[in-house]
Amino acid sequence: MRHGELPFTGPATFFKAPYRPLSQEWQADVGLLGLPYDFAVGFRPGARFAPGALREASGRYALGPAGYFDLESERYRLSGVSLVDAGDVDPAQLEHQETFARITQAAQELRQRVRLPVFVGGDHSVSYPVLLAYQEIGELHVVQFDAHLDFSDSRNATRYANSSPFRRAAEALPDLHITTLGLRGLRTDPEAWQAAQERGHTLVTARRIRQDLEGVIALLPQGQSVYLSFDIDALTPSLAPGTSSPEVDGLTYAEAIALLSATFKRNEVIGCDLTEVAPNLDPSGLTALVAARLLAEMLAHWSDRR
Repeated sequence: MRHGELPFTGPATFFKAPYRPLSQEWQADVGLLGLPYDFAVGFRPGARFAPGALREASGRYALGPAGYFDLESERYRLSGVSLVDAGDVDPAQLEHQETFARITQAAQELRQRVRLPVFVGGDHSVSYPVLLAYQEIGELHVVQFDAHLDFSDSRNATRYANSSPFRRAAEALPDLHITTLGLRGLRTDPEAWQAAQERGHTLVTARRIRQDLEGVIALLPQGQSVYLSFDIDALTPSLAPGTSSPEVDGLTYAEAIALLSATFKRNEVIGCDLTEVAPNLDPSGLTALVAARLLAEMLAHWSDRR
């Protein structure tokens, strides 16, 4: 048995990858960076604890030297892919501008070291400063898994909440295209809905995905540079109850994986994030385990695309 092979032994890093802070010199295929910030939530806090919880949960999916053996294809996935845990960005708590500046700088540094940067939030507001690190990309497509648009101009006089990251990103990146998958709920902001439609976003409800999964896959971008942003509340709350604003009747895991797989197959994914896991709201730990599995699936599909 390798040292630290059991999920609950050894240092808790993402997938038991070596810890290499951005202050050191290193290169890898994939780097995972924690963004423990949740001062932008409008409902229940706790996502600041997600990077730590996902490190612990991802020990269940520790990546061995041979990768993951897939029983359906009878082959190894992620074989030979090097992973690094790059640590966390320290937030400035109530100073959102300083926190966002730190996130953007760290995202830029991570992009210089890896082929696929993966960002683990944190509430969904962190996607905005991460996307600012991609400003040199001419035409960038975001594929957003989410129960909510996150395109409000402001909520309660707040312009940088977790309900507005993609509105701020669209203002800063005029060539940004957004496809949002899994929308539902009774509290949609009508101004945000209209603004997203007028900007040409592709808006897909969870019900439409259930009714016509193949048709929705055909709506995904193809042959583009894609940033994939996965809010855990895209999933049905029975799978992921530990989140700030759960919405009933969400995506099943199979639906989410089918859409993730198609996104990777059809495009070059140049960055990913996973947000809004609040482990304090789920004492069973199921949400963190599901989120860790989602991260593993993202890495495996990215590796398959290579």
